[in-house]
Amino acid sequence: MSPADTGASTVVGAATSYSSDSSDSRLAPGGPGYGRMRLALFLAGVATFALLYSTQALLPLISNDFGVAASEASWTVAAATGGLALFVLPMSALSERFGRRTVMTASLAVAVTVGMLVPFAPSLGVLVVLRALQGAAVAGVPASATAYLAEEVRPKALVTAIGLFVAGNSVGGMSGRVITGWVAQEWGWRVAVGVVGAVAVACAVAFRLLLPAPKHFTPGSLRPRVLARTVRDHLANPLLGRLYAIGALFMTVFGGVYTVIGYRLTEEPFGLPQGIIGSIFLVYLVGTVSASAAGRLVGRLGRRGALYLAGGTTATGLLLSLTAWLPLVLLGLVLITAGFFAGHAVASSAVSKTATTGRAQAAALYQSTYYIGSSVGSTLGATAFHAGGWAGTVGVGLLAVLGVVAITVFGSHAARVAARREPVGAH
Repeated sequence: MSPADTGASTVVGAATSYSSDSSDSRLAPGGPGYGRMRLALFLAGVATFALLYSTQALLPLISNDFGVAASEASWTVAAATGGLALFVLPMSALSERFGRRTVMTASLAVAVTVGMLVPFAPSLGVLVVLRALQGAAVAGVPASATAYLAEEVRPKALVTAIGLFVAGNSVGGMSGRVITGWVAQEWGWRVAVGVVGAVAVACAVAFRLLLPAPKHFTPGSLRPRVLARTVRDHLANPLLGRLYAIGALFMTVFGGVYTVIGYRLTEEPFGLPQGIIGSIFLVYLVGTVSASAAGRLVGRLGRRGALYLAGGTTATGLLLSLTAWLPLVLLGLVLITAGFFAGHAVASSAVSKTATTGRAQAAALYQSTYYIGSSVGSTLGATAFHAGGWAGTVGVGLLAVLGVVAITVFGSHAARVAARREPVGAH
């Protein structure tokens, strides 16, 4: 059976009754604790991504305040995502030893504390350092969350559960940008990021109160050699390697587009005010829908078919965004967002399914490469915008989508080759 068929059968099973196996004590839709778990991780995603991208919609204001160009201000985003990328693997190792819920709680506590210091940054350099610390702090949430779900949720519900967590990510990213846009228009960017920090505090407290205690966690080892062997095994897995690259490339598109879009919309022929630009991020709601629907999409098209659709949707959105007519630009952003979140949900759930051991490290490697893609996309997108305008940013995005398609085509070829060899090895 091919990887795509395996993913399809898993998701199709999610549409059937989850209560057929009464001996399985893991969480399932309709069962005790499932609703609390879903809301808790949704709020964790909201807090994480509201903090992580709190400066993205404010970059034009930060540029004006510190007298810097877009490529320099973009480091307030790249530093946060880069900090997450660097620390997500060590944090996942801590979660293997001390537990997913413990690490997520500690990560959110540190992140919201740093978040309350961000509004008082006296210079761009200090702001970038604080943002890097904030990114490093929240690194404990993404990998620990997916590992928690893989252990505590029944396999048939896993894709849907991870899709809901990703949906929380999209709501967090959206709400942080929308809130900061309108608040900054009246009171400036410093007050805006302070408000986001306060919202994140409330989400973090609710998360800790709601998340059910883990029942299927088994502590692992913190020995460096054990961790290195686990990481090496994951990196040697061709399927995991392709999934890591796909996540990074999708995030390169997304990071570049949403880092630069504020600059484009403040310029002619648009000339939009900061509050309206912040509201543009309401299109993240589309990501909430597409991420939640990822399970059904894989069930109908298979994993690779879903990735082709996600890549095609993203590329179409990039091309539409080149126009100078605002409605078409907005439609382009809708398609980019829908394609990105669908592709991310498909790839991240496939990582959790593929890794049967060291799930936290497998998820952490995905998150690491994913956020490296975000940092690269933010930097390249801003640099390309400075050099060639919005067309330059779109060019970077289209190259990344082409990479997603090429990797998926190669994966299809590898699966066919493996399928032809399987009967021979059986004799």
